[in-house]
Amino acid sequence: MAKHLDGKVAIVTGGGRGIGRGIALELGRQGAKVIVNDLGATVEGQSSDDSPAQEVVNQIRAEGGTAEANYADVADHQQAEDLVRQALTTYQGLDILINVAGILRERMIFNMTEEEWDAVIRVHLKGTYNTTHFASIHWRTERKGGYRLINFSSTAGINGSPGQPNYAAAKAGLIGFTKSCANALARYGVTANAIAPGAATRMTDRGLRNRDDMRQGIAESENVEGSERDPENVAPGVVFLCTDAAENISGRTVGISGYRITLYSDMVPEREIYGSQRWEVDDLVERLPETVFHGLVPPSGDRPMGGGA
Repeated sequence: MAKHLDGKVAIVTGGGRGIGRGIALELGRQGAKVIVNDLGATVEGQSSDDSPAQEVVNQIRAEGGTAEANYADVADHQQAEDLVRQALTTYQGLDILINVAGILRERMIFNMTEEEWDAVIRVHLKGTYNTTHFASIHWRTERKGGYRLINFSSTAGINGSPGQPNYAAAKAGLIGFTKSCANALARYGVTANAIAPGAATRMTDRGLRNRDDMRQGIAESENVEGSERDPENVAPGVVFLCTDAAENISGRTVGISGYRITLYSDMVPEREIYGSQRWEVDDLVERLPETVFHGLVPPSGDRPMGGGA
């Protein structure tokens, strides 16, 4: 079997559990040297534990791969710089950055506290900015090309899950951030893409907390190995985007769920009207319901919660 990433150096944030774990393992199997970053925090982002990252490193090594652990809080600017520096000093380069790390603090918008909002935005948006900032400095300086930036969005950001306004905002923001990076870094040989994953993880367990099995203390994520909901199913599609075969794919959002891979369309104009002078409200009241906004139906409010990464 070919090793499609032989000699590449990769960082995976949130690589100790769930989707990130599967990606780190597959990168190792494909020949990449991997820095497995994981703070080891709870889903809410509290406490820390070195063991998740180290266990993944141990497994990569047991399978013949090369890996080192990192326990940084990527939302801390200095720690994120140290993470990137670890790759550069340990393996003399950085070719791939995959930002998976994230937390949840669910609440309806009218109940959400400022701290709950800030905590989620800090990890998802600032954490991804931090690592990408320092990786991009290296890429801009070295200019070797073939670099890959992969950020994790969510269907919560695409559809807007009702009980996760902070998470949905962060994940939608990461799509815009990824597009910006794709445009800004193309001249340095960087592709940037966003992933909207689907799998059973500690995060999705929380969205199912009212189901009978969850009330009985049975977490879905603990019983999905080898099934369509296994988080490791996300890894092959993500790793493909790191290969030379994906050099033409950038600025896009890709859904990877189970055995399905989906390319989301870019946001494009759908309908429009135009005039020759400033519109009057009376004219818009008459024309817009039968043209631009004809047939639209408001959200029902019953979309399922997201939280795949």
